[in-house]
Amino acid sequence: MDMNSENQPNAGAPPAFDIRHLSAEQFGALGVSHIAYVKPIVMNGEQGFAIHAADGTPMAVAGDRQVAMAAILQHEMMAMSVH
Repeated sequence: MDMNSENQPNAGAPPAFDIRHLSAEQFGALGVSHIAYVKPIVMNGEQGFAIHAADGTPMAVAGDRQVAMAAILQHEMMAMSVH
């Protein structure tokens, strides 16, 4: 069997990791500029949806979930939901 890295399908790729075992700090740093999450909130007595960067930094508030998700996509970010 040839063990040259040139013949390995994942040669040169970063090692795989299990996202379920990340610390809070590691998760916060993961994709901070590429991932945003949407969380339902109540602000001034009104239902809304907060948009946060992966590290928890507040970015915006939208009136409904679809508008929040669209805003994230418009900024070329990946949207995640927090329940």
